[in-house]
Amino acid sequence: MARFVGNFEHTIDDKGRLILPSSFRPKLADGAFITPLDHCLAILPTEEFDRMAERLEAQVAAGGVDVNALRHFASQADEVTPDAQGRVRLLPHLRELGGLDRSVIVTGALRRIEIWDAERWNDLGTDGAEQLATAIEKGHGFGP
Repeated sequence: MARFVGNFEHTIDDKGRLILPSSFRPKLADGAFITPLDHCLAILPTEEFDRMAERLEAQVAAGGVDVNALRHFASQADEVTPDAQGRVRLLPHLRELGGLDRSVIVTGALRRIEIWDAERWNDLGTDGAEQLATAIEKGHGFGP
């Protein structure tokens, strides 16, 4: 399973392409999916996208999730493979859904990559650090 870590400032070019950090590129050589997620865009390796799709399909089959959620998940996704320069296209509707303009933050989120509008990312501030500290204090999978 691919793991993505780190935080990088990047720019979306005039053609709507984003150059991925060099450490992320080999992990996406077999392709990936870009989809809106939690006020940003997520780039999911194929195996992670498939895992999420299977979980969603199972929840729909069990009646816990409406089929329209599955339709939305599938219809908003775009299948991509980084080109020789490590670029992926960000379709206009995805850039709009993610609130992305030109300046973005590309960050590893372990099983996925997230692309955030730089201003929105900065507005998140220290909330993530505070949440991590709370998780560590409560012993949620951290520590010896």
